[in-house]
Amino acid sequence: MRLLGVGMCVAALAVTLSAAPAQADTGGPGDAPRDPRGTGWALKATGKDAVRFRGLAAVSRSAAWVAGSKGTVLRTSDGGRSWRDVSPPAAVAEGLELRDIEAFDERRAVALSIGEGDASRVLRTEDGGATWTESFRNTDPRAFYDCLTFFDARHGLALSDPVDGRFRLLATDDGGRSWQVLPAAGMPQALPGEAGFAASGQCLVAAGPRDVLIATGGGAVSRVLRSADRGRTWSAVPSPVPAGDPAKGVFALAFRDRATGLAVGGDYRADQTSPRAAALTSDGGRTWRASTTPPPAYRSGAAWFPRSRGAALAVGPTGSDVTLDGGRTWRALDAGSYDTVDCAPDGGCWASGEKGRVGRLERR
Repeated sequence: MRLLGVGMCVAALAVTLSAAPAQADTGGPGDAPRDPRGTGWALKATGKDAVRFRGLAAVSRSAAWVAGSKGTVLRTSDGGRSWRDVSPPAAVAEGLELRDIEAFDERRAVALSIGEGDASRVLRTEDGGATWTESFRNTDPRAFYDCLTFFDARHGLALSDPVDGRFRLLATDDGGRSWQVLPAAGMPQALPGEAGFAASGQCLVAAGPRDVLIATGGGAVSRVLRSADRGRTWSAVPSPVPAGDPAKGVFALAFRDRATGLAVGGDYRADQTSPRAAALTSDGGRTWRASTTPPPAYRSGAAWFPRSRGAALAVGPTGSDVTLDGGRTWRALDAGSYDTVDCAPDGGCWASGEKGRVGRLERR
């Protein structure tokens, strides 16, 4: 949207915090801890205090990629003790805003830069960032790409704000080496002022091998658009997260599986409150209900704990929150400023944001 121009596994935390009072039905073995006390983000110095990292891809407890302003991309393979600057030279030279990065492993990643016209680009590396290839450059001045997602190592999509009244999508079936604009016929009409937010790389998310969802804001109501055929046809439903202003709506989605998902957002302006900043779904995004106890302020990113039925994280400029009951209630976890969050299959959770901040969730 144009307005936004050391590790831990869940089981280990469960053992550490098992003495805490049980207040949530978190299921059985391997689920999330019943209480978040004693955990928080451990900062991992990047040396990039002038960069804001809104793009993040967690590969494992040891490995992660971050992408941000000034064309910057960093990669760690030692849990954040050191970072390798693998920024694409052309992106640095042009000062591109890299707002999303999706990594398949420590060597392969796809990054998205945002902006009007040819500022929106897709870059790809197969050698850990030693070299990058530009695989897409937008030539339509009406398009503005916000985020991207992958279903698997071959199939992915990238989302633009509406063009001619409908959201525009790019598709790849070769791991990001080439991209094609999808036909708009299956996309519902956008609401006046409706767009996606390029805040955390989570306004477009895959939920399984074919399902994909879009988070919107800026219109009269916030909506979630859902496709079960990799973006060919769509349906749109309202979200209880307030909208009605260009700064308000759903900023991020996170899905545990095809059915179970979270939406977070609010009003990103620091002087405005966000009293209903989260919602949840249990039917694949067909219907949404408001969180009973939402985060206390605007949140721009969300992620589920791996192998957990009920635990997830939400982050934003004023702090981080945790839910242990699938998004119905949220509790404060950390007061640090972060824009996005991602958890790897092995349980390593990372967050990143302004002033070069990167954190890994650890026991304190």
